Amino acid sequence: MTPSGVLEPLPAHALVEFTGFPHIPSAMDKTTHFGYKQVAESEKAAKVAEVFHSVAAQYDVMNDLMSAGLHRLWKRFAVAQAGLRPGMRVLDVAGGTADLTRLFLKEVGEAGSVLLTDINFSMLREGRDRMLNEGRTPPAVQCDGERLPFPSNHFDCVSVAFGLRNMTHKDQALAEMHRVLKPGGRLLVLEFSKVWKPLEPAYDLYSFKLLPLMGKLIAKDAASYQYLAESIRMHPGQEELKTLMETAGFAKVSYHNLTAGVVALHKGFKV
Repeated sequence: MTPSGVLEPLPAHALVEFTGFPHIPSAMDKTTHFGYKQVAESEKAAKVAEVFHSVAAQYDVMNDLMSAGLHRLWKRFAVAQAGLRPGMRVLDVAGGTADLTRLFLKEVGEAGSVLLTDINFSMLREGRDRMLNEGRTPPAVQCDGERLPFPSNHFDCVSVAFGLRNMTHKDQALAEMHRVLKPGGRLLVLEFSKVWKPLEPAYDLYSFKLLPLMGKLIAKDAASYQYLAESIRMHPGQEELKTLMETAGFAKVSYHNLTAGVVALHKGFKV
């Protein structure tokens, strides 16, 4: 970053590795949920990292299987709601294997920019390599969504898809996303949410029986997909997340339920 606070351009195809913030364990550590378990807040990021290091190579295959391909439609809907124009700047937080980044690039064109970020290096590398294989060269930066290393009032749009529920301090992450947005910019949060109540029994059966089984057979990791099911249940519902976004300073917050509430897209604006 320059002294004026302007974000310096990263080299094409850059992949910046972040080694994390130092932490000194303390008996005063607060606890938080990791799925249904309670863990020290200082431990959660490492435990989530273990999950995504484990599943990174099979992440896209599992997404297609778990959602029967619907995740691609959810993401296209999110991009359509972004209201992007050529030349705009976009920050894709927890962007992983770059599904949204690749779609955003088509919207902002050569004059615009899309910055892919993720706290997990294995996921980020998958996304960067995927784009390089397609002849795309946007930068990728490893960083913590709760401490974004970017100047204030810089991006026209910030997105986080299926990443917010894994963050320890969601309020802090939302505040950071608000900070880096320009006035008039919008935040898109695409995340698993509370399914329509009549479908809950079938959804629970699918989540807690079939997902871990698919994880075991395809990704050789049942435990990570057990965590996935549990983390979805612990994530704030539609109205709760709306309130969190408003508390972080976002205005005109609204949401769209997708696939009977299995997923919801929340939108909010910085005024």
